[in-house]
Amino acid sequence: MARKDRFLTEKQWRKIEPLLPARKPTPKGGRPPCENREVLEGILWILRTGAPWADLPKEYPSASTCWRRLSQWQEEDIWLKIWSIFLQQLDDEGKLDWYENFGDGYFSAAKKGALQWEKPSGAKAQSFWWWSTVRVFQSEIIAVLHPRMRRSWWKKL
Repeated sequence: MARKDRFLTEKQWRKIEPLLPARKPTPKGGRPPCENREVLEGILWILRTGAPWADLPKEYPSASTCWRRLSQWQEEDIWLKIWSIFLQQLDDEGKLDWYENFGDGYFSAAKKGALQWEKPSGAKAQSFWWWSTVRVFQSEIIAVLHPRMRRSWWKKL
């Protein structure tokens, strides 16, 4: 499965490789596990193109392998660890301005047939907004705030 063009450079891969769990062969034997880099390249291809998993080209591992590894890494918080480490590195290099931050959320589509100007139920709208906002701030942003910013941010709350 050698590829000439890759999404990750060698420098980027050297930073990410130690953060991914090592794949071990099963005691029963069988097919050896696919290399993490090849799987990650397949995941990046899907994310970059927006194509369905079934359209993953043959030069990558199978779509089910890539999907399974993506889910496993999500369950083990591998993506969050990678994100936190890279964010910390940018902060150490002085490339982050903590005085201006943006939190990204997810969007949910309106139900078909809903009136354009109809307001949603107050209880549902408030609960949905509240918990998604809390989730974003508590799980990701607070964990990586600079210690001085963390103290002042909690005092404001």
